[in-house]
Amino acid sequence: MFARVTQYKMKPGSMEATTAIMNSLKSQIMGMPGMHNFINVANEDGSGYVISVVESEVTSKANAAKVAELWGAFSDYMEAAPKAVGFDVVANWSN
Repeated sequence: MFARVTQYKMKPGSMEATTAIMNSLKSQIMGMPGMHNFINVANEDGSGYVISVVESEVTSKANAAKVAELWGAFSDYMEAAPKAVGFDVVANWSN
């Protein structure tokens, strides 16, 4: 498995709007090939991370165009372009 970790920063006061956008895109996000987990964490100041766990690095790269399209839905609310890095998954636990 492979994890794409994306750091982002939204404009102040945009959390409600961006959460609504994210929720409206859930089926597209979770419907991407190889998607296992999607986690979005954020602070009140609009800074946050998206962690998506997918089948492989190859799958992650193949999804890149769709991921960019989805981030585009947030462009009016972002302070800067999101920055993604990738990692091999060492553990992926849940209860």
